[in-house]
Amino acid sequence: MAHGPSRSAACGIFLDWGTNPCRLHRQADSQPLRHQGSSSLFSFLMHSSVKADEAASTAPFHFDLWFYFTLQNWVLDFGRPIAMLVFPLEWFPLNKPSVGDYFHMAYNIITPFLLLKLIERSPRTLPRSMIYVSIITFIMGASIHLVGDSVNHRLIFSGYQNHLSVRDNPIIKNLKPETLIDSFELLYYYDEYLGHSMWYIPFFLILFMYFSGCFTPTKAESSMPGAALLLVVPSGLYYWYLVTEGQIFILFIFTFFAMLALVLHQKRKRLFLDSNGLFLFSSFALTLLLVALWVAWLWNDPVLRKKYPGVIYVPEPWAFYTLHVSSRH
Repeated sequence: MAHGPSRSAACGIFLDWGTNPCRLHRQADSQPLRHQGSSSLFSFLMHSSVKADEAASTAPFHFDLWFYFTLQNWVLDFGRPIAMLVFPLEWFPLNKPSVGDYFHMAYNIITPFLLLKLIERSPRTLPRSMIYVSIITFIMGASIHLVGDSVNHRLIFSGYQNHLSVRDNPIIKNLKPETLIDSFELLYYYDEYLGHSMWYIPFFLILFMYFSGCFTPTKAESSMPGAALLLVVPSGLYYWYLVTEGQIFILFIFTFFAMLALVLHQKRKRLFLDSNGLFLFSSFALTLLLVALWVAWLWNDPVLRKKYPGVIYVPEPWAFYTLHVSSRH
Protein backbone atom coordinates (compact mmCIF):
# COMPACT_ATOMS: atom_id res chain seq x y z
CA MET A 1 0.00 0.00 0.00
CA ALA A 2 1.40 3.37 -0.98
CA HIS A 3 2.00 5.83 1.79
CA GLY A 4 1.92 9.64 1.62
CA PRO A 5 5.04 11.74 2.08
CA SER A 6 6.67 11.60 5.47
CA ARG A 7 6.45 14.48 7.94
CA SER A 8 10.08 15.40 7.22
CA ALA A 9 9.35 15.55 3.48
CA ALA A 10 6.33 17.74 4.08
CA CYS A 11 8.49 20.05 6.15
CA GLY A 12 10.87 20.45 3.25
CA ILE A 13 8.08 21.20 0.79
CA PHE A 14 6.84 24.17 2.80
CA LEU A 15 10.19 25.68 3.70
CA ASP A 16 10.06 28.16 0.86
CA TRP A 17 6.58 29.35 1.78
CA GLY A 18 7.46 30.55 5.28
CA THR A 19 4.65 28.49 6.87
CA ASN A 20 5.82 25.07 7.92
CA PRO A 21 2.93 22.86 9.10
CA CYS A 22 5.31 20.53 10.86
CA ARG A 23 6.73 23.40 12.89
CA LEU A 24 3.23 24.47 13.83
CA HIS A 25 2.33 20.87 14.67
CA ARG A 26 5.36 20.48 16.89
CA GLN A 27 4.56 23.74 18.63
CA ALA A 28 1.02 22.60 19.27
CA ASP A 29 2.15 19.20 20.59
CA SER A 30 4.73 20.76 22.87
CA GLN A 31 2.29 23.19 24.53
CA PRO A 32 0.58 22.17 27.75
CA LEU A 33 -3.17 21.68 27.54
CA ARG A 34 -3.84 24.72 29.71
CA HIS A 35 -2.11 26.94 27.10
CA GLN A 36 -3.98 25.40 24.16
CA GLY A 37 -7.38 25.91 25.76
CA SER A 38 -6.82 29.36 27.25
CA SER A 39 -8.95 32.04 25.64
CA SER A 40 -9.14 34.71 28.31
CA LEU A 41 -7.42 38.07 28.12
CA PHE A 42 -6.53 37.83 31.80
CA SER A 43 -4.64 34.60 31.22
CA PHE A 44 -2.73 36.17 28.35
CA LEU A 45 -1.78 39.29 30.27
CA MET A 46 -0.63 37.18 33.21
CA HIS A 47 1.81 35.39 30.89
CA SER A 48 2.68 38.33 28.63
CA SER A 49 6.18 38.82 30.04
CA VAL A 50 8.76 37.38 27.68
CA LYS A 51 11.26 35.02 29.21
CA ALA A 52 14.91 35.23 28.28
CA ASP A 53 14.93 31.84 26.51
CA GLU A 54 11.88 32.84 24.42
CA ALA A 55 13.45 36.17 23.47
CA ALA A 56 16.72 34.49 22.48
CA SER A 57 15.31 33.64 19.03
CA THR A 58 15.02 37.17 17.65
CA ALA A 59 13.00 37.46 14.43
CA PRO A 60 14.39 39.51 11.53
CA PHE A 61 12.46 42.54 10.36
CA HIS A 62 9.43 41.36 8.38
CA PHE A 63 9.68 43.91 5.60
CA ASP A 64 7.46 41.94 3.23
CA LEU A 65 4.57 41.63 5.68
CA TRP A 66 4.79 45.21 6.97
CA PHE A 67 5.00 46.53 3.40
CA TYR A 68 1.98 44.54 2.21
CA PHE A 69 0.13 45.48 5.41
CA THR A 70 0.78 49.21 4.93
CA LEU A 71 0.04 49.11 1.21
CA GLN A 72 -3.29 47.33 1.52
CA ASN A 73 -4.32 49.61 4.41
CA TRP A 74 -3.75 52.68 2.26
CA VAL A 75 -5.32 51.26 -0.89
CA LEU A 76 -8.22 49.21 0.44
CA ASP A 77 -9.17 51.20 3.56
CA PHE A 78 -8.08 54.81 3.10
CA GLY A 79 -8.54 54.66 -0.68
CA ARG A 80 -11.98 53.09 -0.44
CA PRO A 81 -14.10 56.28 -0.10
CA ILE A 82 -11.82 58.12 -2.53
CA ALA A 83 -12.41 55.46 -5.17
CA MET A 84 -16.17 55.86 -4.67
CA LEU A 85 -15.86 59.56 -5.51
CA VAL A 86 -13.48 59.09 -8.46
CA PHE A 87 -15.17 56.30 -10.39
CA PRO A 88 -18.20 57.38 -12.46
CA LEU A 89 -21.53 56.76 -10.75
CA GLU A 90 -22.88 55.17 -13.96
CA TRP A 91 -20.45 52.27 -13.49
CA PHE A 92 -21.77 51.51 -10.01
CA PRO A 93 -25.46 52.48 -9.66
CA LEU A 94 -26.73 53.50 -6.24
CA ASN A 95 -28.72 50.27 -5.88
CA LYS A 96 -25.63 48.11 -6.49
CA PRO A 97 -22.35 47.65 -4.56
CA SER A 98 -19.88 50.45 -5.22
CA VAL A 99 -16.20 50.12 -6.05
CA GLY A 100 -15.51 51.01 -2.40
CA ASP A 101 -17.57 48.02 -1.28
CA TYR A 102 -15.37 45.71 -3.33
CA PHE A 103 -12.32 47.35 -1.76
CA HIS A 104 -13.85 46.68 1.66
CA MET A 105 -14.52 43.02 0.77
CA ALA A 106 -10.90 42.58 -0.27
CA TYR A 107 -9.75 44.27 2.95
CA ASN A 108 -11.90 41.89 5.04
CA ILE A 109 -10.08 38.93 3.46
CA ILE A 110 -6.50 40.18 3.09
CA THR A 111 -6.10 41.84 6.52
CA PRO A 112 -6.95 38.74 8.62
CA PHE A 113 -4.63 36.70 6.40
CA LEU A 114 -1.74 39.13 6.96
CA LEU A 115 -2.44 39.21 10.71
CA LEU A 116 -2.27 35.41 10.84
CA LYS A 117 1.01 35.44 8.89
CA LEU A 118 2.38 38.01 11.32
CA ILE A 119 1.43 35.83 14.30
CA GLU A 120 3.06 32.82 12.65
CA ARG A 121 6.37 34.66 12.49
CA SER A 122 6.31 35.68 16.14
CA PRO A 123 9.28 34.15 18.01
CA ARG A 124 6.94 33.59 20.93
CA THR A 125 4.10 31.07 20.97
CA LEU A 126 0.88 33.02 21.48
CA PRO A 127 -2.48 31.72 22.81
CA ARG A 128 -4.09 30.22 19.73
CA SER A 129 -7.67 30.20 21.04
CA MET A 130 -7.54 33.96 21.61
CA ILE A 131 -6.08 34.48 18.15
CA TYR A 132 -8.88 32.49 16.53
CA VAL A 133 -11.65 34.29 18.44
CA SER A 134 -10.06 37.68 17.68
CA ILE A 135 -9.81 36.94 13.94
CA ILE A 136 -13.42 35.72 13.78
CA THR A 137 -14.68 38.78 15.66
CA PHE A 138 -12.57 41.06 13.45
CA ILE A 139 -14.09 39.63 10.26
CA MET A 140 -17.63 39.87 11.65
CA GLY A 141 -17.16 43.47 12.80
CA ALA A 142 -15.56 44.55 9.52
CA SER A 143 -18.42 42.90 7.60
CA ILE A 144 -21.04 44.73 9.69
CA HIS A 145 -19.18 47.97 8.99
CA LEU A 146 -19.12 47.15 5.28
CA VAL A 147 -22.92 47.30 5.04
CA GLY A 148 -23.40 50.42 7.18
CA ASP A 149 -20.52 52.30 5.58
CA SER A 150 -21.74 51.41 2.08
CA VAL A 151 -25.16 52.96 2.68
CA ASN A 152 -23.63 55.97 4.45
CA HIS A 153 -21.34 56.83 1.54
CA ARG A 154 -24.14 56.31 -0.97
CA LEU A 155 -26.20 58.84 0.97
CA ILE A 156 -23.49 61.44 0.34
CA PHE A 157 -24.54 61.51 -3.33
CA SER A 158 -28.04 62.44 -2.12
CA GLY A 159 -26.82 65.34 0.02
CA TYR A 160 -26.02 63.63 3.31
CA GLN A 161 -23.51 65.68 5.36
CA ASN A 162 -21.05 63.77 7.52
CA HIS A 163 -20.38 66.71 9.81
CA LEU A 164 -24.00 66.64 11.03
CA SER A 165 -25.74 64.06 13.17
CA VAL A 166 -28.28 61.70 11.57
CA ARG A 167 -31.32 63.60 12.81
CA ASP A 168 -29.85 67.00 11.86
CA ASN A 169 -29.18 66.05 8.25
CA PRO A 170 -31.50 67.90 5.84
CA ILE A 171 -32.28 64.75 3.81
CA ILE A 172 -33.12 62.74 6.94
CA LYS A 173 -35.02 65.01 9.33
CA ASN A 174 -38.02 65.47 7.01
CA LEU A 175 -38.57 61.78 6.34
CA LYS A 176 -42.09 60.43 6.80
CA PRO A 177 -43.01 58.44 8.79
CA GLU A 178 -40.56 59.55 11.47
CA THR A 179 -39.82 55.93 12.39
CA LEU A 180 -37.64 55.86 9.26
CA ILE A 181 -35.24 58.19 11.07
CA ASP A 182 -34.90 55.57 13.81
CA SER A 183 -33.94 53.04 11.14
CA PHE A 184 -31.19 55.32 9.82
CA GLU A 185 -29.95 55.88 13.37
CA LEU A 186 -29.84 52.10 13.83
CA LEU A 187 -27.82 51.81 10.64
CA TYR A 188 -25.45 54.51 11.93
CA TYR A 189 -25.12 52.61 15.23
CA TYR A 190 -24.15 49.41 13.42
CA ASP A 191 -21.66 51.33 11.28
CA GLU A 192 -19.98 53.64 13.78
CA TYR A 193 -20.32 51.81 17.10
CA LEU A 194 -20.97 48.07 16.89
CA GLY A 195 -19.07 47.52 13.65
CA HIS A 196 -16.10 49.62 14.73
CA SER A 197 -15.90 47.98 18.16
CA MET A 198 -15.98 44.43 16.80
CA TRP A 199 -13.49 45.44 14.10
CA TYR A 200 -10.90 47.47 16.00
CA ILE A 201 -10.81 45.85 19.45
CA PRO A 202 -9.59 42.46 18.14
CA PHE A 203 -7.36 44.25 15.62
CA PHE A 204 -5.42 46.12 18.32
CA LEU A 205 -5.50 43.08 20.61
CA ILE A 206 -3.78 40.97 17.96
CA LEU A 207 -1.16 43.66 17.36
CA PHE A 208 -0.53 43.89 21.10
CA MET A 209 -0.19 40.11 21.44
CA TYR A 210 2.31 40.10 18.59
CA PHE A 211 4.12 43.06 20.15
CA SER A 212 4.50 41.12 23.43
CA GLY A 213 6.84 38.71 21.65
CA CYS A 214 9.03 41.36 20.01
CA PHE A 215 11.83 41.45 22.60
CA THR A 216 15.47 40.44 22.48
CA PRO A 217 18.16 40.10 25.17
CA THR A 218 20.73 41.58 22.80
CA LYS A 219 20.99 45.36 22.90
CA ALA A 220 22.69 45.44 19.51
CA GLU A 221 19.61 43.89 17.87
CA SER A 222 17.36 46.66 19.22
CA SER A 223 17.46 48.83 16.11
CA MET A 224 15.48 49.33 12.92
CA PRO A 225 16.93 48.78 9.44
CA GLY A 226 16.60 51.48 6.82
CA ALA A 227 13.62 49.71 5.24
CA ALA A 228 11.71 49.94 8.51
CA LEU A 229 12.41 53.66 8.80
CA LEU A 230 10.90 54.19 5.35
CA LEU A 231 7.67 52.48 6.41
CA VAL A 232 7.22 54.26 9.77
CA VAL A 233 5.78 57.48 8.28
CA PRO A 234 3.13 55.90 5.99
CA SER A 235 2.26 53.40 8.72
CA GLY A 236 1.88 56.06 11.42
CA LEU A 237 -0.09 58.29 9.06
CA TYR A 238 -2.51 55.48 8.28
CA TYR A 239 -3.07 54.75 11.98
CA TRP A 240 -3.83 58.46 12.41
CA TYR A 241 -6.60 58.06 9.84
CA LEU A 242 -7.78 54.86 11.53
CA VAL A 243 -7.95 56.45 14.97
CA THR A 244 -9.66 59.67 13.86
CA GLU A 245 -12.08 58.30 11.27
CA GLY A 246 -12.87 55.23 13.36
CA GLN A 247 -13.34 57.31 16.54
CA ILE A 248 -11.25 54.86 18.57
CA PHE A 249 -8.89 57.20 20.37
CA ILE A 250 -9.59 55.64 23.79
CA LEU A 251 -8.85 52.15 22.46
CA PHE A 252 -5.70 53.38 20.73
CA ILE A 253 -4.33 55.29 23.73
CA PHE A 254 -5.03 52.32 26.00
CA THR A 255 -3.13 50.03 23.61
CA PHE A 256 -0.23 52.47 23.31
CA PHE A 257 0.22 52.86 27.07
CA ALA A 258 -0.10 49.09 27.53
CA MET A 259 2.77 48.72 25.03
CA LEU A 260 4.77 51.39 26.85
CA ALA A 261 4.20 49.68 30.20
CA LEU A 262 5.32 46.36 28.73
CA VAL A 263 8.48 47.94 27.32
CA LEU A 264 9.39 49.45 30.70
CA HIS A 265 8.64 46.16 32.46
CA GLN A 266 10.80 44.14 30.07
CA LYS A 267 13.62 46.66 30.29
CA ARG A 268 13.99 45.81 33.96
CA LYS A 269 14.65 42.24 32.82
CA ARG A 270 17.30 43.40 30.36
CA LEU A 271 15.05 42.69 27.38
CA PHE A 272 14.80 45.18 24.53
CA LEU A 273 12.48 45.70 21.57
CA ASP A 274 13.61 44.03 18.37
CA SER A 275 13.25 45.68 14.95
CA ASN A 276 9.60 44.64 14.51
CA GLY A 277 8.64 45.87 17.96
CA LEU A 278 10.45 49.16 17.41
CA PHE A 279 8.66 49.64 14.09
CA LEU A 280 5.22 49.06 15.61
CA PHE A 281 5.94 51.23 18.66
CA SER A 282 7.39 54.04 16.53
CA SER A 283 4.35 53.96 14.23
CA PHE A 284 2.00 54.30 17.21
CA ALA A 285 4.10 57.10 18.72
CA LEU A 286 3.94 59.02 15.43
CA THR A 287 0.18 58.40 15.33
CA LEU A 288 -0.24 59.91 18.79
CA LEU A 289 1.69 63.01 17.71
CA LEU A 290 -0.40 63.41 14.54
CA VAL A 291 -3.67 63.03 16.46
CA ALA A 292 -2.55 65.72 18.93
CA LEU A 293 -1.71 68.11 16.07
CA TRP A 294 -5.02 67.34 14.34
CA VAL A 295 -7.05 68.07 17.48
CA ALA A 296 -5.09 71.26 18.19
CA TRP A 297 -5.70 72.51 14.64
CA LEU A 298 -9.49 72.00 14.83
CA TRP A 299 -9.88 72.81 18.52
CA ASN A 300 -11.99 75.96 17.97
CA ASP A 301 -14.13 74.72 15.08
CA PRO A 302 -17.73 75.46 16.23
CA VAL A 303 -19.50 73.08 13.83
CA LEU A 304 -17.30 70.08 14.57
CA ARG A 305 -17.44 70.91 18.28
CA LYS A 306 -21.22 70.55 18.07
CA LYS A 307 -20.98 67.11 16.46
CA TYR A 308 -18.34 65.86 18.95
CA PRO A 309 -19.55 67.34 22.26
CA GLY A 310 -17.90 64.79 24.55
CA VAL A 311 -14.75 65.09 26.63
CA ILE A 312 -12.74 63.32 23.91
CA TYR A 313 -12.74 65.67 20.92
CA VAL A 314 -11.26 63.95 17.86
CA PRO A 315 -12.96 65.07 14.60
CA GLU A 316 -13.28 62.65 11.69
CA PRO A 317 -11.35 63.53 8.50
CA TRP A 318 -14.41 62.90 6.31
CA ALA A 319 -16.52 65.17 8.50
CA PHE A 320 -13.88 67.86 7.96
CA TYR A 321 -13.96 67.13 4.22
CA THR A 322 -17.73 67.54 3.83
CA LEU A 323 -17.69 70.69 5.97
CA HIS A 324 -14.68 72.59 4.64
CA VAL A 325 -13.78 71.04 1.27
CA SER A 326 -16.75 69.60 -0.62
CA SER A 327 -19.06 72.42 0.51
CA ARG A 328 -16.89 74.91 -1.43
CA HIS A 329 -17.52 72.99 -4.64
